[in-house]
Formats: sequence, structure tokens, C-alpha cells
Amino acid sequence: MEHTPPPQTIDFAGFRCRIGKRGSDWPTAKQAMVLAGLASGMTQKEIARERGISPATVKSTAETLYYRLSASRAADAIVKGIRRGWIAPLLLALIVSAMAPQQPAQRVRQPVRIVRIQRREAEVMA
Repeated sequence: MEHTPPPQTIDFAGFRCRIGKRGSDWPTAKQAMVLAGLASGMTQKEIARERGISPATVKSTAETLYYRLSASRAADAIVKGIRRGWIAPLLLALIVSAMAPQQPAQRVRQPVRIVRIQRREAEVMA
């Protein structure tokens, strides 16, 4: 049985990414950065600009990720990457929300009130 070294971690685009060597169960650094960029809402061109590489490189890396994860599109790849533990959002948002526990986690939608306005005939005639 071959021993696989534990993955390393890097941070990119607000996500903590676990990376491994090529051929391991973990994504490479390039693949993890592309997946994290997509998860943060960046376009492929924005990821390329941020990393200083060609948009074609980002596109081919994304296609490789889709194949590895058996995903048909970016949203599917992001979900599967998070489930496998490849990427995880940094906990800044959770820390901030924990500082103000008195506020509800979600806004409460107020019920809609329908009011019908009627006039009396005497008021209309006047």
C-alpha cells in the first residue's frame, strides 16, 4: 500500500484550498485556485488576470476539474469540490455573525396585507 502524504493548504479568493501532488487524490495548486476562483464568483478571465496566466490555461484547467469531479458545469464542480474537502470558505463571515448573535440569521419576511379602499357615495357626490 502506497503512503500518500497529507495535503498542503493555500488560500485563494476567500477559500482555503487543500492541494497535493499531481496524481494524488487532491487537486494541484493550479486546479484548486481555479476551483476557488469559480466558487467565489470570478470569471475565467478574472482568474487568469489574478494569477497572471492565459485565459485558455484557466479554461483547460477548469475542463480537467470537471472531468475529475464528473461535473457538467462550474456550479456542480464547486459543490463536489466542497464535499470532497478540496476547498472550504474562510470563516470570516461566520466570525462576524457570531459577534452579533442578537440579530436573526435570516430576514423575516413580513406578511403581505391587502387593503381595499372604498368611498362612500355621499363623499363622492360632494
